[in-house]
Amino acid sequence: MSESNTAKPLTGEDEVVDLCRDLIRIDTSNYGDHSGPGERRAAEYVAEKLAEVGLEPQIFESHQGRASTVARVEGEDPSRPALLIHGHLDVVPANAADWTHDPFSGEIADDCVWGRGAVDMKDMDAMTLAVVRDRLRSGRKPPRDVVLAFVADEEAGGTWGARHLVDNHPELFDGVSEAISEVGGFSLTVNEQLRLYLVETAQKGMHWMKLTVDGTAGHGSMIHKDNAITELSEAVARLGRHEFPVRVTKTLRHFLDELGDALGTELDPENMDETLAKLGTIAKLIGASLRNTANPTQLGAGYKVNVIPGQATAHVDGRFLPGYEEEFLADLDRILGPHVKREDVHADKALETTFDGAIVEAMQTALVAEDPIARAVPYMLSAGTDAKSFADLGIRCFGFAPLKLPPELDFAGMFHGVDERVPVEGLKFGVRVLDRFLDAS
Repeated sequence: MSESNTAKPLTGEDEVVDLCRDLIRIDTSNYGDHSGPGERRAAEYVAEKLAEVGLEPQIFESHQGRASTVARVEGEDPSRPALLIHGHLDVVPANAADWTHDPFSGEIADDCVWGRGAVDMKDMDAMTLAVVRDRLRSGRKPPRDVVLAFVADEEAGGTWGARHLVDNHPELFDGVSEAISEVGGFSLTVNEQLRLYLVETAQKGMHWMKLTVDGTAGHGSMIHKDNAITELSEAVARLGRHEFPVRVTKTLRHFLDELGDALGTELDPENMDETLAKLGTIAKLIGASLRNTANPTQLGAGYKVNVIPGQATAHVDGRFLPGYEEEFLADLDRILGPHVKREDVHADKALETTFDGAIVEAMQTALVAEDPIARAVPYMLSAGTDAKSFADLGIRCFGFAPLKLPPELDFAGMFHGVDERVPVEGLKFGVRVLDRFLDAS
């Protein structure tokens, strides 16, 4: 008698790579305007995948084509506070000519999935979909309700995505006490006995600014002491070269204590050059959490070579540490001087929560179960995420998108960089950890 050829049930690990590739192939480039090519298609794709396993997802379109998908997974005990897992579907643009593999191909090469969004953040979107689909196919409810939000527009501040949902549909998040999302849970291999997993518990606030100097227009051949370009250029140079002082936040202190213990030395935040050198590819991420920053990013002036313009403008990406916004703005005005007008293009708050509680214990438990030398530690993200919007609902937000990474991979360089990619095994590891995390949380 021949044995049955019953097919093996599909698991989250089986499909996470294909889900990630599918999402990458939907071009959701966000150019910072009202357009959102692909965001609606991505939202519909996610909704279809959730509906296939019995959920009733809703699509919310804040502006033509700017769509987000939200669904709630019923837990074993709906009376418990719910968990939010949120991820954005948009990505920053990419120029295919600069890439080794087409940024919207989702190609697999060198044991990685390549493409725009591979780590920011269609990897987490895919891992979340894979875990939820697997649990619902196998009838495994999470211990508490889980709200899923796949949103638009994070790469331009979230106006048409998370902010729209929070302002117009807060009832979707009723009962949610905690949230997890991007840029956290990734590994830093210290040695053969220890691998740190950095969990984001804080993120800088932002002031994206326009600087303006007004001068006197005139002929380019004349002696001209009231030149708007000269005044602005000097101010921008002062700002760009300025090193803001180190400020030790709660998150930084906790991170330095954990890292110092791992390295067997006490770390001085005022003398971090040697320590940062030991952090390899994440040194930039950590270095930016030590102080406020202000980086000039755009300049504009004039329309003809022989005409001195009456106005010059610049744009600056400013980021401030939790608790240091007033100091940051005062420093800016002092550095720029009285002739430079400063106005916000986009501003948002800094966030910081403590690294404790049952949710942190669940992260550590899930990580160690899949990587016995894992230790979860808190860190501060130098940028911002949609957590800024969801925090307005009283939700405690963390960055926890678990990835076990090869030590040589420049993970920080993947964000908004060329040749963005995520290891195939990293995706599968993330699925296993997230599945365990849901059970433990």
